[in-house]
Amino acid sequence: MLIIKSPTNDPYFNIASEEYILDNFTDDVFMLYINSPSIIVGKFQNTLAQLNIDYITENNIKVVRRLTGGGAVFHDLGNINFSFLCHKDENEEAGFEKYTEPIVKYLQNQGVNARLKGRNDLVIGDKKISGNAKLTTSKKVLQHGTLLYSAKMSDLSQALKSDPLKYKDKAVKSIRSRVTNISDHIFNPPSGKEFEDGLIKYITFSNLTTTGYTFSDADMKNIQKLADNKYSTWDWNFGASPEYNFDKTIKTKGGIIEVRLIVQNGIITEFKLNGDFFTKFPVERLLHAFKGCKHELLAVKDIISKINVESYLVNITGDDLLNAFF
Repeated sequence: MLIIKSPTNDPYFNIASEEYILDNFTDDVFMLYINSPSIIVGKFQNTLAQLNIDYITENNIKVVRRLTGGGAVFHDLGNINFSFLCHKDENEEAGFEKYTEPIVKYLQNQGVNARLKGRNDLVIGDKKISGNAKLTTSKKVLQHGTLLYSAKMSDLSQALKSDPLKYKDKAVKSIRSRVTNISDHIFNPPSGKEFEDGLIKYITFSNLTTTGYTFSDADMKNIQKLADNKYSTWDWNFGASPEYNFDKTIKTKGGIIEVRLIVQNGIITEFKLNGDFFTKFPVERLLHAFKGCKHELLAVKDIISKINVESYLVNITGDDLLNAFF
């Protein structure tokens, strides 16, 4: 087994590296990486429905869709992420125990009373410290998880605070859990780097066939290309969301407005505007302008900037309308 410690905190690169390893490495791999503030959403989720779009925009939090299913998770520099990328065996569909067991044992060696609870969570008491997700192919398995070591819990709660009433879809929903940091349960806790290095040593000593590996220049170039062409793109992170309906009502100086959208592959296909507002001119042209637009802040903002909203809607500004789209 190769042991790899990512050389970067870039979430686009780190999530891309998992696909690259699955497709190109013949050895089993254990990888650790730490991401800068980001939200990592499950493959089958509606991205916008999982996050607080205003908060992540204001705080420059990146959003990345991963290869595995499950719910959205928040990463920051206090969150250590591990991946097992291994050849599949006959029991691979059984559950998450095989690859969570060494993580649990390492935590217990640190004096942390951790355990696997339910299908895929690691907990201390009744509080979650790790969520795990899994992908199996015909020959390989990817199982990865988070380790909340010293994460900023206020950022976590704010970034994932979405309004479930806005979105109606069949996508997988994230389940919010009570969480805790591992470092809060260790007497005189080591630094995050020391904890991470300790985990590497534990995996090394537990497996006599481990070898350290550093990404080659060719690896780095190819992973970055995959990150640039897929994992950092709107099409993958937002456009790949399942079809959904969006409905939001706000109160403005000109009255109540309700924006109702049908969105397919991240693109607005239907737009209705309801409420008790008054109009100066028929709003059909206004509605038509948004059809085919990405349901994305900058794209909607660009269209609004080209339209004099107040020439259609009395005492309702472009900022009012923008607010109703998210």
